[in-house]
Amino acid sequence: MISFLVYLVLSSIYAVNKLPPDTDQTSTLSVHATQEQFGVIQTSKGDESVIKYTLTNLHGVKVQLITYGAALTNLLVPDKEGKLQDVVLGFDDLDGYRGVKARNPYFGSTVGRVANRIAKGRFRLDGIDYQLATNNGANHLHGGLVGFDQVVWRGHAHRNGSVTFTYSSPHMEEGYPGQLSTQVTYTLTDSNELIIDFKALTDLPTPVNLVNHAYFNLAGHEAGSQQLYNHRVQLYADRYTPVDDEKIPTGELASVNGTAFDLRSETRLGDVIHSIPGGGYDHNFVAGQFSGRKFYHTNLPLVAEFWHPPSGRLMKVFSNQPGFQLYTGNFLPADDSLLGKNGRFYHMHDAFCVETQNFPDSINQPNFPDSVLRPGMVYHRTTVFKFSIK
Repeated sequence: MISFLVYLVLSSIYAVNKLPPDTDQTSTLSVHATQEQFGVIQTSKGDESVIKYTLTNLHGVKVQLITYGAALTNLLVPDKEGKLQDVVLGFDDLDGYRGVKARNPYFGSTVGRVANRIAKGRFRLDGIDYQLATNNGANHLHGGLVGFDQVVWRGHAHRNGSVTFTYSSPHMEEGYPGQLSTQVTYTLTDSNELIIDFKALTDLPTPVNLVNHAYFNLAGHEAGSQQLYNHRVQLYADRYTPVDDEKIPTGELASVNGTAFDLRSETRLGDVIHSIPGGGYDHNFVAGQFSGRKFYHTNLPLVAEFWHPPSGRLMKVFSNQPGFQLYTGNFLPADDSLLGKNGRFYHMHDAFCVETQNFPDSINQPNFPDSVLRPGMVYHRTTVFKFSIK
């Protein structure tokens, strides 16, 4: 069967990305994994179990993942006193992730086939016009009406402290051409790094942009917007991609000089977030290593840092993607309509996302990085979230 053969090919590919210099590539040996049932989904084929995996390293750092949406549900890291706290927003049960209680804003999910927005849900590829599902006004967002965040992936825990999820997206799912076989591997190391590695193969040309959509608050998932404002952010980006009123890029690669998008020096988030039209950041930044439409890098440069001084938690982000979206939870509700973990209601600006990615609407923008995966090519993108104390 083609999906099985593709999985074997993907699993045999050696990771060419060079990890950050201080990454201990043998440090996963003491990380252990457990698994349990997280819930059951009724499908036309019968009941389908959703599995939760837990990875724990020698420092007590804990990562929890589920097969629904290949989602990161919990991430417990220590503060300067050694206290472990969960620093990602999420839900206690499967109903939350499925949007049964309230619309799930992609908490921790793997989003695709193409993350972010495609204008009008349309693109032309090799002389053929395609119309995708539109789920963000007139535009296509994060894979459409039923994206990768809303399917059950197949999971497998490894002895080296990692979990691999696989999903085969059929031809014309949400309007995309080609069967896309996708693999995402989460690895926890004893250096307190979470490594997220994406691979994909296709049998027809198709756009691909796979992203993890975790919402972070380094003070703790329940800490709220005031603690988010206390975060210091530093982005290694000289340019960003301006957008129109529908959040579609204009095609310009604009300098951050003299704007509120200039976060190249450490900046308190609360001092700048309210100066951004639309209620906060929801913009793609051009990573420093971006060098043209045929962009691909085999190293993992530092692209962003986030520090919460009261707790001391520091998160560094390394990626071989050409860009990253800084999103400050502007569309989280103002009222108590989004019930999250431990009885906590989540509100606007309670968390931030740093979504390492190709640029939004790249398929329609000739000067943006090429987003088309073709037969015989391997899509391979890696992001590392490294946690420490400052």
